[in-house]
Order: sequence, then structure tokens, then C-alpha cells
Amino acid sequence: MPDNREDAERPPQEQSYPGHSGAMTPEPQDEMRAYTGRGLLSGRRALITGGDSGIGRAVAVAFAKEGADVAVAYLNEHEDARHTKELVEKEGRRCALFPGDLAVPGHCREVVEAAAGALGGLDLLVNNVATQSPVDSLEELGDEQWERTLAVNIGSYFWVTKAALAHLPEGSSIVNTSSVNGLRGNKTLIDYSAAKGAVLAFTYSLAQTLMERGIRVNAVAPGPVWTPLIPATFPPEKVEKFGQQAPMKRAAQPDEIAPSYVFFAADQLSSYYTGEVLAPVGGETMPG
Repeated sequence: MPDNREDAERPPQEQSYPGHSGAMTPEPQDEMRAYTGRGLLSGRRALITGGDSGIGRAVAVAFAKEGADVAVAYLNEHEDARHTKELVEKEGRRCALFPGDLAVPGHCREVVEAAAGALGGLDLLVNNVATQSPVDSLEELGDEQWERTLAVNIGSYFWVTKAALAHLPEGSSIVNTSSVNGLRGNKTLIDYSAAKGAVLAFTYSLAQTLMERGIRVNAVAPGPVWTPLIPATFPPEKVEKFGQQAPMKRAAQPDEIAPSYVFFAADQLSSYYTGEVLAPVGGETMPG
């Protein structure tokens, strides 16, 4: 369990985008140190986008502890990515790193081919990469930001998944990262919320179309989580209070979210689940 006092002690802070785990105060709990694997993913091969830090890092380490080899696609956070690789390899699993801009369709396709080549195939895909930039009004939201947010947050999910289908056999699992903001919107994250809502519809649709191929597709829609994206995109005064709006009065740690991905990835746990959404949102309830 996380130390809830950390939220009370978090100082105002900011970083340049896309952020770095080691510069955060306190540093996120994203190494799954207290997690014990049971071989649930033995022999599996996973591609995780946005796997350098935060939720993606915690998922990579959890998958490794469960016996999976991992490929990590990320933008340019090389130090964070190398640390994730070290954590995965410490568990005796392989880890391949692929930097570059996943807003570019061609790069998405190249990453999939490279990951499949490095790991000898793929049978797990986690679409997790995301970007956000708050605005005070719709008028402030420019065309360039709108297009970039959608390209990263839903475009890459389409491009990566489409390319990965050539490698994903029957019994594979796809897990998409949505957000509580995709479930109920956010007045300052308009484009981000729209994209995360699209991730949910994409998940529902893929689950139906891939069912005959024996590929399960599910989504995780977290609430506030303490990751580098927060100090890199919110003003310092918002960072200080980040997550306190949740009923639990704190943000989640990435380590608390990663087990949801293990659940969806492991046939032993979720073989009858497809087109479903797990929403670890700290006690918030929503109709529907």
C-alpha cells in the first residue's frame, strides 16, 4: 500500500514535457517492488507503448515478474526507459526499447515490426502512450494541439493495433489505457477526454470484431495517477493538490494500477472477459 502522507507532503513542482520520474517529489511508486508474480504470463511477449515510466513502467515490471518478455515504445525519455529495461531484466526477462514519435503512423508500424522481431513474436499488446495539455476554454484549444492529442492518444492505438494483428495469434490479449476523463469528461482536458472516450469505443468495437480470432480486448480507465505527465503538463499549484478531488483524497500510484493490466492479460484470470473496462478511480462512482 502507498504511504498516503505523500500527497500531503507533495510540493508545487513542474517539469518540461514529457517529464522525468527521477525529478518528481516524491518519486512515483512504479517499480512493483512488493509484487510477487505467479508465472501467469510465462513465455508471453508484450509490446507496451508509453512503457518508460508511470503506469507503463509498472505494467512492464509486473508483466516481467509474471514471466513475460517486454518491448517498450516511448518518445524520448531515454533515462526512464533504460531504468525500466533494468527492472525488467532484473526479473530475468528480455526488454527491448524503441524510442520515437507514436503520433506518426509509419513509426507505429516500424515499432511493431521491430518489437516482434526482437521478442520472436507478440501475444500481448498494451496501448498506453498519452499526452495532455490543459486549456481554460474551447477557444484556447488550437487545431495543432487537437490533432496531436488525438494522434497520440487514439491514432497510435489504431496504427499500432492494426500492425500488431499480423503477429497476434489466437489467445492474445490487447489492453488499452483510457481514463476516468473518457468516462465523464473534463472541462480543462477537452481533447484528452475526447480521445480517451474514443479509446473506450475503440475497445468495445475491437472486442467484437476480434472475438472470432480469439483475441480479447479490454481497457483500464484510471483516475488520477502520480506520473511524470502531471508535473509536465499541470501548473505547480495544481500539482500540489493533484488527486485530492478523488473520494480517497489522493492520487493513485502506478503500482496500484498495473495489476488491472495483469488481470486482463492473463487467461487464468480473465479468459471470459472481452470488451470490458476496469476503472480504478479512487472511489468515484458514475451512472452506467
